[in-house]
Amino acid sequence: MQDIFNDIQPWLRANKPFAVATVTRTWGSAPRKEGSAMAVTADMEVVGSVSGGCIEGAVIEEAQNVLKDSIPRLLTFGVSDETAWSVGLTCGGKVSVFVEKHPAFSDNLVEQGIWQALETALRQNFPVVLVTRLNPVRYRHMLVYPEGPIIGDFGDLSDALIRQARLAYKLRRSEQIDISGEAFFIQVFPRKERLVVVGAAHISVPLVQFAKQLQFEVVVIDPRSIFATTERFPVPPDQLITDWPQEVLPGLDINEDTYAVLLTHDPKIDDPALHFLLNSPVAYIGALGSRKTHAKRCKRLQEAGFPEEAIRRIQGPAGLDINALTPQEIALSIMAEVVQTRRHRGEA
Repeated sequence: MQDIFNDIQPWLRANKPFAVATVTRTWGSAPRKEGSAMAVTADMEVVGSVSGGCIEGAVIEEAQNVLKDSIPRLLTFGVSDETAWSVGLTCGGKVSVFVEKHPAFSDNLVEQGIWQALETALRQNFPVVLVTRLNPVRYRHMLVYPEGPIIGDFGDLSDALIRQARLAYKLRRSEQIDISGEAFFIQVFPRKERLVVVGAAHISVPLVQFAKQLQFEVVVIDPRSIFATTERFPVPPDQLITDWPQEVLPGLDINEDTYAVLLTHDPKIDDPALHFLLNSPVAYIGALGSRKTHAKRCKRLQEAGFPEEAIRRIQGPAGLDINALTPQEIALSIMAEVVQTRRHRGEA
């Protein structure tokens, strides 16, 4: 639902009921990942996608039935299913889709409260996990905060589901699971990921562009006003701050969904940033420069009292080794390394 959150707001404000279809399980080369969502109104307005087009017609038809009787449906489409072939799922994959009336229009006050809490979390960029029982008769939700309260209850299954929800959050992986013979969908709503770029150098221009295309919130920090100008960025960062990183970073929400890249080559700018970042839970730290430059950087950090284990968190030189030469290629290599870190999250 995170991918269609802004699109459904006009319907919510107008108190216009709609159904939500969510991909809960995929096999093979299914075109959309778990958690992808589509919303459908009674008059056939549609936002989002569960398959990139190949099964949307069938899902929209079932959504109309859900809006009429308020009974959820768990649908499965695959290449061995004649219905799937008829609607065009010929990509060689298989997908399960859960279709439900949006909880805001439930008669159950707990369900309404769960939606209100989820909506607040999404607006305020708080991480949460939504657990949905996929049984149409015993359909319910529970909202789990990674480090906080629980809203909703599944009785004897609650403790096991809470553990699974928090593990899924750690891995940033939505998935359908079975517990005691019942199917549940655990949907992770992480914070929006942020890329902090220290240095508005020439490489930062394509780097910001790539990061925005990959749905990162981007903050660029550089005390050098000659570089930190909006005119340099055809695709502007979300924030462009002309100040020293040691003054800016403590005021930002630096957390495990933050990725940081240092581009200035200037110890007066990069080193204070590293001092802060190495004491933070940031997911990735990349620093531009040659191996010789990085060796000098590591030596300064050792002299400042940082242990080897902490210094090894720095990827230097930043970026995957693709023999990059141009600013665009270097920026691409850096974002590739950031994405690699993102996708390997939680692995030992």
